[in-house]
Amino acid sequence: MKYIIRHSTRYIYQQPVSQCHNIAYLLPRNTSRQTLLENSIETTPAIATQRIREDYFGNRLIQFSIEEEHLELDITVVSKIEILPRPTSHLLDFGSTGAQVKQRLNTYQDYDNLNAREFMLASPMVPIQSEYADYAADCFATSDSGVGYKEESRPFLSSVMALTEKIFRDFTYDATFSDVATPLTDVMKHRRGVCQDFAHLAIACLRASGFAAAYVSGYLETRPPPGEAKLIGADASHAWFSVYVPGEGWFDFDPTNNASAGDHHITTAWGRDYTDVTPLKGIIFGGGDGHTLNVSVDVQLIRD
Repeated sequence: MKYIIRHSTRYIYQQPVSQCHNIAYLLPRNTSRQTLLENSIETTPAIATQRIREDYFGNRLIQFSIEEEHLELDITVVSKIEILPRPTSHLLDFGSTGAQVKQRLNTYQDYDNLNAREFMLASPMVPIQSEYADYAADCFATSDSGVGYKEESRPFLSSVMALTEKIFRDFTYDATFSDVATPLTDVMKHRRGVCQDFAHLAIACLRASGFAAAYVSGYLETRPPPGEAKLIGADASHAWFSVYVPGEGWFDFDPTNNASAGDHHITTAWGRDYTDVTPLKGIIFGGGDGHTLNVSVDVQLIRD
């Protein structure tokens, strides 16, 4: 499957900005199942200097500067990608158990495993607290069918799917409730938030339970059949989480939509939490006390 993603951002400032320096995480990264074929970035005013590089986590970022005075800044990134099917669904009832995953995380010394261990630690937006382990405890002990599993025998990915379903069931999607600075404790208390919050919550539950979990940012493309609802997050930036299974790799889940991430999930970047992969951030000189931000995303399937 091939897609074209157009991500447009407009800043409108109260007063003129003389110059700005920016970092954008808006280029889909290359993975074992996803290849970036083409990309471009256009801005108004025009870019003065630009550099594309990889960060610590292997994400591709764009560093660029605008050195012309402006009251508005328009940024449009267009990417063409090819994506392969994900293998998660058929592994939910097979594979390593939670006990095996924990044991291997703490004993295997290969590069991938050592690299995954930093995703077991607290990060700026994901604390490690017992309340999150307590919230997830039943997901690692019983099956969805009501037939009990012993914790050491339940397939780990089945438990992760159960956690995904629990967050979807217990929490309300509310775009008015939170912003990028809302602490996870507020999300937990009020049982509402957006995709970013639900990804952080799942990560907190998994890390507090002794597992490695990462934050994934990207896009979600949906083409619902007539009469069916469109998935939340479609035609917008989206977020979900990924868990690591030693010897098997990383597996992605989407608690906002109660699903393992599928062929319509397009990965831009991953890190410990949102702060590692903020889509667009930077420094401006001037601009007054505030600004207006408008974001538009279009994800289009290419039919060969």
